Amino acid sequence: MKQTLGKQERLKSKTLLGKLYKEGTSVKSFPLRMVYLQTEHTSSFPAQVGVSVPKRNFKKAVSRNRIKRLLRESYRKQKQIVYKTIDVPYVYMISYIGKEECSYADIEVKMEKLLQAFVKKINQ
Repeated sequence: MKQTLGKQERLKSKTLLGKLYKEGTSVKSFPLRMVYLQTEHTSSFPAQVGVSVPKRNFKKAVSRNRIKRLLRESYRKQKQIVYKTIDVPYVYMISYIGKEECSYADIEVKMEKLLQAFVKKINQ
């Protein structure tokens, strides 16, 4: 499997985002939180993902964009954890809920824990 995160794998639909936050369930691995929902989407990939960083915690756009870039990169490298186990389509949003910036190494470790917790929860 290619380690890319193309346009088809990104969550952009406003209707899906609204449905996700209204009906979705969450799993946490501080400073990350994933809200997920099992639903059909237009992509051929098994999952669509979005990332967000709150403006309340990071006022400067430079900081928010850097954290979002780190989140997308760490997800891109570790998405096979999820892709190997799911067989129905999911949409999920990964949010950074911490108050201070973490290093890339910390985010990578927490992303792995988050994805494993997600897989564990959906397999129950």
